[in-house]
Amino acid sequence: MSLTINDVRRISDLARIDLSDANAEKLMVELNDILSMVEQIQSIDTTGVEPMPHPFGGAQRLREDEVTEHNRREENMQNAPDVMDGLFLVPKVIE
Repeated sequence: MSLTINDVRRISDLARIDLSDANAEKLMVELNDILSMVEQIQSIDTTGVEPMPHPFGGAQRLREDEVTEHNRREENMQNAPDVMDGLFLVPKVIE
């Protein structure tokens, strides 16, 4: 499969990207190169190869959750211009 300049223009229109003629030509070549690589990958015979559900076969060793920062709510609220019920109040921006 290869893309034409009209295909690239359609894609750019759908993405709302304004392309010059030179950029459209360059992008067409690059996209066709990518599609060519995808076709090469798809042509590889994978019969007998077991699908890999996850790239990491073993269980991951995870550390215990530790509190690294303590609650400083009162200290942080001192910097707020306006506070109500322990929450920052901000001006209304949407009517």
